[in-house]
Amino acid sequence: MSNPFNTRSTSLAGPGVDYAPVIPNDGADLPDVAVSLYVEIGGAVVFTSQKGQDRTVTLPDNGFLACGVRRVRATGTTAAGIHAIVVS
Repeated sequence: MSNPFNTRSTSLAGPGVDYAPVIPNDGADLPDVAVSLYVEIGGAVVFTSQKGQDRTVTLPDNGFLACGVRRVRATGTTAAGIHAIVVS
């Protein structure tokens, strides 16, 4: 099978190389900073941005958060089925 990613260097401009399931946690960062998040069931997402700012956004079902995310917090997060889009 041909793999179009073999000769492509990773880039923040597109596409991620994996969706990693996220379990919200108040005390631990994600294993890799996500370039964005995808949520299956909408609601509030409380997160720490790549720049270290705490934010809260409300996303719809099947919504995307286009922001670098280092931590998704359990407290206040009501969205479910959260996935980190990673490039490494």
